[in-house]
Amino acid sequence: MRTNPHVLEVSAQRWFKKIQRELGRGITLAEIPESYLFEIKSAGFDALWLMGIWKESLTSRQIARTDGPINNYLKKIVPDYKKEDVFGSPYSICSYDIDARFGTREDLLKFKQKLNENGISLILDFVGNHFSVDHPLTWQEPDLFINSKTEPQDKELFYQNQNGVWLAHGKDPYFAPWTDSAQLNLFNPKTRQILMRYLLEVCPLCDGLRCDMVMLMLNKVHKEIWGNFLNFETPHEEFWPNAIKRVKEIYPSFTFIAEVYWGLEAEIQSLGFDFTYDKILYDRLLFSHSAQIAAHLGAEHLYQKKTIRFIANHDEESPLTAFGSKERSFAAAAVAYTLSGARLFTASQLQGNKHRLPIQYLPEKMPIDKEVCVFYRDFLEVISHPCFHGGQWSLKSAESCDGQDISYQNILTWSWTQNTTCKVVVINYSPNQSKFKIFIDKLPKTENICLKEEISRSSLNISREEITKQGLYLELEPFAFKIFSVDF
Repeated sequence: MRTNPHVLEVSAQRWFKKIQRELGRGITLAEIPESYLFEIKSAGFDALWLMGIWKESLTSRQIARTDGPINNYLKKIVPDYKKEDVFGSPYSICSYDIDARFGTREDLLKFKQKLNENGISLILDFVGNHFSVDHPLTWQEPDLFINSKTEPQDKELFYQNQNGVWLAHGKDPYFAPWTDSAQLNLFNPKTRQILMRYLLEVCPLCDGLRCDMVMLMLNKVHKEIWGNFLNFETPHEEFWPNAIKRVKEIYPSFTFIAEVYWGLEAEIQSLGFDFTYDKILYDRLLFSHSAQIAAHLGAEHLYQKKTIRFIANHDEESPLTAFGSKERSFAAAAVAYTLSGARLFTASQLQGNKHRLPIQYLPEKMPIDKEVCVFYRDFLEVISHPCFHGGQWSLKSAESCDGQDISYQNILTWSWTQNTTCKVVVINYSPNQSKFKIFIDKLPKTENICLKEEISRSSLNISREEITKQGLYLELEPFAFKIFSVDF
């Protein structure tokens, strides 16, 4: 993958159903036509995150189809939805075997080979915090899980397995339990051995893993949530450093992506992960002003390079709804995807879906917003330039045009420089019109300079003396942005 790779998250079942519908026949992963893979590569993506490839938990499916919140939400956004289009959660793992809907392990390996031949890496999911409630180990070896020998007080947090043992559901402490999951006891050495075995079985099938809710696996977090039920000493080491080391000894270029929150990103990076979710940036794009966003971008450069930026994923609301308008969502995209680090997009985001669909809901068709499709097609072409991947990123500042107008404070700006090319990004991340000036460090030595504006595909001619001494004066509408390119 390139430096600052573009990653496309696709619901495996939704994508698969779409391809089969267009072909008019059933296929396996190995039989997906090359044209679909070429489409991903030509759009500017380095990696495909195929979410939901593992064998479906039938109990999770039953829970999803009867779950009140899921069904109430679907009734709100898709009043005529069909319950047969609701499946088990991809994160309720009952087996790391390929679901029969997609073929066999051999089909997945052939699919990976075809992706790699097209220059695309394959990312799959790994869930280390919990298994599904119907995983065979939940009744075969209940001590691998958080359990209670007596009837617990919190009946919503526990369930009884088929042998009558009370097992805990997986849980983020800030949300309700995941009732289709069984929480692993990560202080049990045997649990860690089994997770390591699964990890080594999965890695040959892909080029990287997106690891679910990694911060819940930290010793201190696990102890804080489950301390009364652990029955084992705190391990001397975290699970992930040795696990990542063992994998990379076999597959040196393997990529580990961590879903992580709560300000624990730097700590998780220190365990060996290649990229960590940048939820801080996402939240600041939603709730903060330009100054707070710029402050986050002032973090240490290596930390920045190891983040994965996004304005959409399967857990977040659609950008069109979350940001309130197309213009603001496009401005947020301009911020997130012109920074260093990996860049995560979702298929539904690129299509302009107005609502986040539950990961358990797999409709036949998805609505498409042509304006959004065109925006991302053109934008991805712009940010696929080598300068945004091999260049040096530098945070800049806008200045007031006259010393009195403070609307320049709404502006976010930075540059990318590689060899003889400089890209300058300017974004008015505010609901107000803004006037400002910027200075460009790298300029040709010619008397007249041509600045190419990538978004509008226009050009601006200015004298070298003027732009050097006075700066480049600009005026941007609310949530508008420009990307200038200059060769020197």
